[in-house]
Amino acid sequence: MVQVAFARRGALAFVPTRRILTRPFTMSLSTAAYAREREVATEAVLRASKLCTRVFQNLVSASTIEKKDKSPVTIADYGAQAVVNSILHEAFPNDPIVGEEDSVELRGNAATLDKVVELANSVLDKSLSSSAVLEAIDLGTYAGGKKGRFWTLDPIDGTKGFLRGEQFAVCLALIVDGTVQLGVMGCPNLPVELSKPNGERGCLLTAVRGGGAYQRSFASSSTDKRIHVNPATSPSETQFCESVEAGHSSQSDAAAIAAHVGITRPSVRMDSQCKYAVVARGDAGAYLRLPVSATYEEKIWDHAGGVLLIREAGGSVCDARGRELDFSQGRTLKANKGVVATNGVLHEQIMRAVESVVGAKI
Repeated sequence: MVQVAFARRGALAFVPTRRILTRPFTMSLSTAAYAREREVATEAVLRASKLCTRVFQNLVSASTIEKKDKSPVTIADYGAQAVVNSILHEAFPNDPIVGEEDSVELRGNAATLDKVVELANSVLDKSLSSSAVLEAIDLGTYAGGKKGRFWTLDPIDGTKGFLRGEQFAVCLALIVDGTVQLGVMGCPNLPVELSKPNGERGCLLTAVRGGGAYQRSFASSSTDKRIHVNPATSPSETQFCESVEAGHSSQSDAAAIAAHVGITRPSVRMDSQCKYAVVARGDAGAYLRLPVSATYEEKIWDHAGGVLLIREAGGSVCDARGRELDFSQGRTLKANKGVVATNGVLHEQIMRAVESVVGAKI
């Protein structure tokens, strides 16, 4: 097992928003159809990523982790959702949002609310009042469904990774009539090159349906770089990516599947939708999220953007039964069990192994 961990560092460099939004970008017709949405979503995710990084630097300490104090991630969750929702609502006031958080608990904790408001305003151009922050958070209570367009947001995906100073992501996607059309993912701690863990960190990944998948560095002024899945045609040439936490996905089943197809390299383990990013840009050949509970339903905000990234990078995604992931069922993927994402070339071979190992369980 290879657990990807990265030491804490100083402040990340974030390119000013205006510079990011005016960067040259060659768009296909599909990408152009959602150019404004991509621009706004990019700004929202970058600002929320900056907020999360500030929370980690200022509020997470060794004693915080030792005492398993989750208050910093709570503040970052609320703050990031307020930032993203307020930016989306200003640009697209008629678009509902499916978010992970609501403000019920925050309304009863004045001290935490004050911190959330302060942090949100530190990354926004226009300051929000306490009531405006609460209202922005509660924009995320939409139920989802089959018709119309809506956004889905995970303000911090990978809370344990966040607290450890490892991998987490701010994940935003636009769904129209049940189909994911746009995905934007901010990964503040992800190395620009996984093979250089001590090199530059902080990646923004974007995908538009039919328009390809792209990565840019948080700090670099370079243009978006097209990314592609690993071209490996033999399982022995690649490796799996899976969760750090055994409670999120069956690691024993993953090991059995790896043995079945002949993957001998140790899995890359990390938290959050960063796993989708790692597969989309070719660092691993497959991502397995295998069911650990017969009743658990995956949340749409945990997968929407990542699924689109994989597909637009040339890969394939389905559930552990081989079914299409259905984002039209509300706030969860209730029609699906687990997730299997691959480079496409190895998809059928890996799915046969998944059926052999876990088919009877699901």
